[in-house]
Amino acid sequence: MSDSWFDRMRSGFRKTSERLGDNLSGLVTKAALDEATLDEIEEALIASDLGPSTAARVRARLASERFERGLTDEAVRAVVAEELEKILAPVAEALEIDAFPRPQVILVVGVNGSGKTTTIAKLAHLFMEQDYSVLLAAGDTFRAAAIEQLQIWADRAGVPIIKGPEGSDSSAIVFDGVKKATAEGIDVLIVDTAGRLHNKKDLMDELAKIRRVLGRLNPAAPHDVVLVLDATTGQNALSQIETFREVAGVTGLVMTKLDGTARGGVMVAAAEKYGLPIHAIGVGEGMDDLRPFDPAEVARAIAGVAA
Repeated sequence: MSDSWFDRMRSGFRKTSERLGDNLSGLVTKAALDEATLDEIEEALIASDLGPSTAARVRARLASERFERGLTDEAVRAVVAEELEKILAPVAEALEIDAFPRPQVILVVGVNGSGKTTTIAKLAHLFMEQDYSVLLAAGDTFRAAAIEQLQIWADRAGVPIIKGPEGSDSSAIVFDGVKKATAEGIDVLIVDTAGRLHNKKDLMDELAKIRRVLGRLNPAAPHDVVLVLDATTGQNALSQIETFREVAGVTGLVMTKLDGTARGGVMVAAAEKYGLPIHAIGVGEGMDDLRPFDPAEVARAIAGVAA
């Protein structure tokens, strides 16, 4: 992990670590731990978006350890970091391109405004760095702006794109994408999908149709259904996981917009509650600002523990 990436990642979790520090401030004293203090620490962790389950784990760990010289802020943060790493380590799972026959089809889902389109381009860039060939399919045909934005990002990433006019059948675009990728021996097909959740039935029907079309061409497709989550939305991200798991059969997550304003604790809450793989995190707008994450580094960044 480069220094610049680590610095950006750490600054991305700064708001969360500062919030945690503010919430813990004054609770940790040189006095011995009692039930009331443990209660307050647990509430402080919940208020920091880490989720009740994680807060309960940290509380139990603090209660079980003997702090002979009293409990310091640093000691609490160290325990928080260790417990967060235990939660994040099992879900830190980079997207592997291993489908045979090619292409590996990745459906990307998420609400409009979550950073879905930019994440698609950054994923393409990440795969191309690993010497995989990539094709994009503009399956969000509901909005002309979505098609135009994906074209702009495809140009930036230097990756080809299959698209149609606004209002065209998204499953037809996906069909053309698979045919082209298969014929040309392209490794990865990344499909953008509509992000309108206000009518879940329409979205569910559209995704089901895409799946049927994919199934006829390649019974194993889609190989991945990746949900893009905006970390600045905090607890609302958890309800999006719930909905998209039901609607789209999500197999993994990408957390975006970890840019210093984000509530990064929700990443931990998502890991603990759902156990879905978190494939990558995004810390900025640049093409290189999406990377698989190191759970130990992220845990220390959230807890505010020095590297």
